[in-house]
Amino acid sequence: MELITRENIGGVCRLTLNAPARINALSDTMIATLHGMLDEIATDATIKAVIIAGSGKAFCAGHDLKEMQAKRDAPDDGAAALKDLFDRCAAMMGRIQSLPQPVIAQVHGVAAAAGCQLVATCDLAVAADDTRFGVNGVNIGLFCATPMVALTRNIPRKAAFEMLTTGRFIQAPEAVTLGLINRAVPAGTLADETLTLANTIAGKLASAVTTGKSAFYQQAQMTTVDAYAFTGQVMVDNMVNSDTNEGINAFLEKRDPDWS
Repeated sequence: MELITRENIGGVCRLTLNAPARINALSDTMIATLHGMLDEIATDATIKAVIIAGSGKAFCAGHDLKEMQAKRDAPDDGAAALKDLFDRCAAMMGRIQSLPQPVIAQVHGVAAAAGCQLVATCDLAVAADDTRFGVNGVNIGLFCATPMVALTRNIPRKAAFEMLTTGRFIQAPEAVTLGLINRAVPAGTLADETLTLANTIAGKLASAVTTGKSAFYQQAQMTTVDAYAFTGQVMVDNMVNSDTNEGINAFLEKRDPDWS
């Protein structure tokens, strides 16, 4: 059985975590497989948007605790192996945001701990309206420090800190209000709603979206003054693109653009 399945639907690629018996836990192999598939997609010009979904009853339960516990057999109690795991997971999460194509999480059931981190890391997220989200490691004595990085860049600090210190799960409607996900939809329409969003993005000028995604994350780390200087140049570079010229002319002439 494939650990992650890939389905191309026009200009959209759907990756489905496919370890339902382990609630799609982010094992060593799952992390490596997902990172490798993202690297492949990054060079595929036919793919304009990516969906990450999960099979079975839930999206993702986080790291594989049994696998993590097994690392304790090493003389250092697993410290080196665990640091390597978290470093590789962080690199995979980073690859999602450095990917040229926008990535949408299609979430159902539960997204817990590093699974919630995965949702927060994706550029966009659509969830079934009965989905629950939590960074609940504190309930077993393990503070969700790495998931905290993505979570605190999505939702207000006090809300994040409450989730991190109490282990409380939030429901999809609250996740929308806080900004963790874009929208909550009926479970029966989740796949279609997510694909509709992906297709909307896939229909835009790919070079503009790619430029915009990269600039989005870069400017977020800058001061306001530096961000305006940086994005002003991004606008210039985008404007001199021949396809952008065609898009603007098509708009002014009230016709569909003929992009190369």
